[in-house]
Amino acid sequence: MRKQIVAGNWKMNNNTLETESLIKSLAQHEIPDDVQVMVAPAFTQLFQSVSLTEAHSITVAAQNMNAADSGAHTGEVSASMLKGVGVHTIILGHSERRSLYGETDSMLQLKVQKAIAEGFQIIFCFGEELEHRKENKHFTLVEDQLSSALFDLPKTAWSQIVLAYEPVWAIGTGETASPEQAQEMHAFIRQLIENKYDADLANQIAILYGGSVKPGNAKEIFSMQDVDGGLIGGASLNAEDFMAIVNAF
Repeated sequence: MRKQIVAGNWKMNNNTLETESLIKSLAQHEIPDDVQVMVAPAFTQLFQSVSLTEAHSITVAAQNMNAADSGAHTGEVSASMLKGVGVHTIILGHSERRSLYGETDSMLQLKVQKAIAEGFQIIFCFGEELEHRKENKHFTLVEDQLSSALFDLPKTAWSQIVLAYEPVWAIGTGETASPEQAQEMHAFIRQLIENKYDADLANQIAILYGGSVKPGNAKEIFSMQDVDGGLIGGASLNAEDFMAIVNAF
C-alpha cells in the first residue's frame, strides 16, 4: 500500500508566535497511523518548528533549497543549512517558484540531484498553466517536466521522491478541476513512471494533488485510485481545516 500524505505548504505566512500557535493546535489532534503529515514553514521558523514537533508525528519540510554547497547566493539556503536545523524533507519545483522566480527544469534537475545525494525526502511539484490545458498540451508539459528533472535518476533514488501534481490553471483562476481530472492526470503520471522504470516502482510512488484541496472536497479527491494525498496551501493555515483534510481518507 502506498503512503498517504498530507503536506501543508505555509508559504510566506506565520511569524514566530503564529507558527508556535498553529503547531501546538495541530499537536492536539490525533493523527491517523496510516497518514504522514508534513508542514513547511518559512525558513526563519524551521528550527522552532522542528523543536515543537519533536514529540509528535509531524514532519517539518523546507519550501526550497539551493543546489550549491555555499557561496555568493544571496537569500538562498543550502542542504547543509537545512540539515543543521533538523530538516530532511524539502519541497522543490513549486509552481510559485517556477512562475515568480524563474526556476527551470534544468535548475530543478540540479536541485533534485543534490537533495538525493544529501539524503533528503523530496516533494517534487509540477503541473500545467491554464493555456497549456486549453491548448490540450497538459500531458506533454507534465511529461517534459518529469523527464527533465527526474527520469535520469536511478530507480533506487525514487525511494526519496514524493510527487505533487499542481494544476496551476485551477488555482485562483476561477476554473475548477474535478476529481476525475485529477485522477486522469495521476494515472497518466503513474503510467509514465511504469514506462520509464517498471510497474512495481510506479505503484509505490505517492502522488499528491495540489489543486486547492479543502475540507469540503478532500474526501472525494482522495477517493480517486491514484491520488495519495494532497499538498495543501491556504487550508493548511487553519488547524481545524487542515486536520479535517488529514482525516479525509
